[in-house]
Amino acid sequence: MPAIIEVRDAVKRFGGLCAVDRCSLTVEAGSVTGLIGPNGAGKTTLFNMVTGAWPADGGAILFDGRDVTRLPAHRRFALGLLRTFQIPHEFARMSALENLMVVPANQSGEHLDAAWFRRGRVRCEEGRIRARAEEVIGFIGLAHVKNELAGNLSGGQKKLLELGRTMMADAKVVLLDEIGAGVNRTLLNKLLDNIERLNREHGYTFFVIEHDMDLIARLCDPVIVMTQGRVLMEGALDEAKANPEVVAAYFGDASNGGGARR
Repeated sequence: MPAIIEVRDAVKRFGGLCAVDRCSLTVEAGSVTGLIGPNGAGKTTLFNMVTGAWPADGGAILFDGRDVTRLPAHRRFALGLLRTFQIPHEFARMSALENLMVVPANQSGEHLDAAWFRRGRVRCEEGRIRARAEEVIGFIGLAHVKNELAGNLSGGQKKLLELGRTMMADAKVVLLDEIGAGVNRTLLNKLLDNIERLNREHGYTFFVIEHDMDLIARLCDPVIVMTQGRVLMEGALDEAKANPEVVAAYFGDASNGGGARR
């Protein structure tokens, strides 16, 4: 399969700290690729660079064959490159359904002239968006809380809602940052089922940061191991577990009390 994400010698510095140090990797279209490594390896920093939240200080980032190194985050979002966060970012005082409905860009109702003079068009478009949101919220298993304020949902439900928002944006690639953190086992299994269905039935590509190796084993092939801002190896999870350098990187991180890179 062709690469949909290519990172070429990417660099990110914070003062004197080089958090990502000439890192190169690829993510194949249609894959569920894991990104693992000790705390401080540079994983989340790399995610922030790929999605445009932080600019690269060197190297290049390509998405679907296009150089997006200098594109801002909203332009990458429009191309279908999305992410979720370890701590969900919901609109707390809007309902779960409304959180989905606000995702599509360039809605007619966002423009004052259309809101005043083209109300029929706005209502028609809102009806289509609502129907899509109803479909998505059913897919992710949250129809029973669709009218609940998103701020009142559990941590696992909020992560399901974030996944639903990627569906409202017609994502090509979704970067998932520690999806298992703070989620009970029942909701986690539902979340993983949805990810597998989106990958299998809708062709989504996923790039996953996770410390739970059981979760990685279920979802991801291949895995990429990062340490000290660089890629240490890429391959099957069993190969990573058997690699002495990978084992040393994890135990070395623990014995040193954690690294400086995130």
